[in-house]
Amino acid sequence: MNFILVPLHTDTLETASYSDNTTFYVYAAFFNVLLTYGMETAFFRFFSKSEEKGKVFSTTLISLTVTTIVFLLIVVLFNEQLAALVNLNQTYFNLLIGVLVLDALVVAPFAYLRATGRPIKFTAIKLSNILVYVALNFFFLWAIPRFALNFPNYDSNDLVKYIFVSNLVASIITLLLLSPYFFKTKLQFSITIFKQLLNYGWPIMVAGLAYVINENFDKWLLPEMLGKDINGAYSGCYKIAVFMTIFIQAFRLGAEPFFFNHAKELNAKETYARIMKYFVILGSLMFVFTVVYLNLFKELIVRDESYWIAIDIVPIVLLANLCLGIYFNLAIWYKLTDKTRYGMYISIVGAIVTIIFNYVMIPKIGFMASAWATLLAYGSMMLISYQMGKKYYPVPYDIFRISGYLVFSTIISAVSYYFFNEDYFISTVLVLVFLTIIFLLERNEIKQLLKK
Repeated sequence: MNFILVPLHTDTLETASYSDNTTFYVYAAFFNVLLTYGMETAFFRFFSKSEEKGKVFSTTLISLTVTTIVFLLIVVLFNEQLAALVNLNQTYFNLLIGVLVLDALVVAPFAYLRATGRPIKFTAIKLSNILVYVALNFFFLWAIPRFALNFPNYDSNDLVKYIFVSNLVASIITLLLLSPYFFKTKLQFSITIFKQLLNYGWPIMVAGLAYVINENFDKWLLPEMLGKDINGAYSGCYKIAVFMTIFIQAFRLGAEPFFFNHAKELNAKETYARIMKYFVILGSLMFVFTVVYLNLFKELIVRDESYWIAIDIVPIVLLANLCLGIYFNLAIWYKLTDKTRYGMYISIVGAIVTIIFNYVMIPKIGFMASAWATLLAYGSMMLISYQMGKKYYPVPYDIFRISGYLVFSTIISAVSYYFFNEDYFISTVLVLVFLTIIFLLERNEIKQLLKK
């Protein structure tokens, strides 16, 4: 459903306004990491192995609630100064703070639903959030202008503001739906558990900040170096990689608590290895399919041709996100061995690559440098994590096949994009060839899985 907002936003917003929308969510991602300070992953780690699960949840809930309220008080006291510091319109800044505070308050309840295996309720609330957000976006950006509806103080010259208003309303409703979990358990705060959570979580926070840099530094730097119009076009085309992004996000939501809960199983490492292989197979298929039919997707998702100047970034960004997904799989070694500081170091390396490559190469090759920087950052993080994981928590990954699927999908995508662009017959044949190879290599294991 978020996917259908991209054509709405790119149709109704000029590239400069779309750049403002992107900047808003860059700051949202940055402050969200600070406000949760690694507590979500720390909660999964200690909740899965603790005998006092209620106390772990209660401590997590109280700590996040208190720090969020303290953050809100500081922002209220220094509102104008902070808005000027981040160079955001005052209205946009206040809406940003509202969204941040509300989203931080529901982190613990959402984590509890995931840790206790309640995907139906989790999904229902998440979908409610998205439904409200999407519906309000269409109301403000499409219905009001289209049918000349009378809405108090509606400003047709500042449509981007209503995207943020929609987000705020959706976050309010989500908090209301999750409010019972603030009273579901006996409120008790354990200093011992809090210290354990904090010691485990703060490297996750630093790694999260580095991840935000890897994912968003380009969208923060491009307006300064190349202008808002270029950044808007770049950000719009970047959204075409939404298929891979949603796939990875869905995987992370289920995989993280699963990895922790199955760590004590005798065949845990073999299970992780199998999960990795099929993750790469599905991700590679998604990569190839999106690139092969990219011209169709761009007309479906980003219909305004003024955005298409940045379309060449899409194959690179897709491959970069696939590398990121593999890195998330590999990250189990430092999470299960409580060596989260190594995850922090790896993410910092990726952030350094992102920053240096963008600064050096944007003046030389323009916005394409940002796409290549993303691939180099996530690719290096993936390789470093794999090498370190072999030492601290060796998992028997089928490297030969995993590497083969990655290389072959990259070759097929490159051949299709650069030599048979818009020749859908040949491109479809290439996809079928890839599917056939996967089936021939995996047919025995697939049959066994289907029997189970």
